[in-house]
Amino acid sequence: MTTETEQPLTIDELAARAGVTVRTVRFYGTRGLLPPPAIGPRRVGHYGREHLARLELIEELQQQGMTLAAIERYLDRLPPDLDAHDLAVHRAVVASWAPESTATVSRAELDRRAGRALTDGDVERLVAMGVIEAGDGGYRADLGLLRLGVGLLDVPLSQEAILAARNVLIEHSRAAAHELSRLFHDEVSERAAQDVRSLSASMQPVIVQALLTTFQRSLREELREWLGGVPRER
Repeated sequence: MTTETEQPLTIDELAARAGVTVRTVRFYGTRGLLPPPAIGPRRVGHYGREHLARLELIEELQQQGMTLAAIERYLDRLPPDLDAHDLAVHRAVVASWAPESTATVSRAELDRRAGRALTDGDVERLVAMGVIEAGDGGYRADLGLLRLGVGLLDVPLSQEAILAARNVLIEHSRAAAHELSRLFHDEVSERAAQDVRSLSASMQPVIVQALLTTFQRSLREELREWLGGVPRER
């Protein structure tokens, strides 16, 4: 079944969905931050889910304090074939850069931030995934992971499989972080503490993007080999 977000959007609908102005959408288009729309009847531009996801990623990068030039460099480093889901993953990672990305929200606010009405079963699964935590005053939500967790609700996997995958990712990401920290330790050992903090803040987006992009490519190769029997690229 086609959902609302799969229907072609006009520029006005795209701007309203993303919470920006039409002028902003056009500006991003002229800068090459958004791909051009498909031209439909009467030469009306039609936008899709990828446009919306990319626009939301741009807005998230701006909220993290990145300049337009830095955003352009960030987007230029992304693989050109990312779909809406891939871009949503990048946005979730970007949101996690914030020093404090958790907040206590009501059930209604939880639905709003999730972008859809959540059932009781959805909420239970999000709690099990560690994305939200139920409390007397509402739900303590990791806002950087909420959209990603909501996306997992539609994945046709059991709760046990999702939690097992989460544990695998945590284990290997911690190992990667440890090795990277050890690698950079010698490079910064002679610097002042302030310089080290500055270096860490500037490198974090680059490292996270590199890890995410590398993982996405590796996962696609694994899935391609598993589903299609295509030999893995060397």
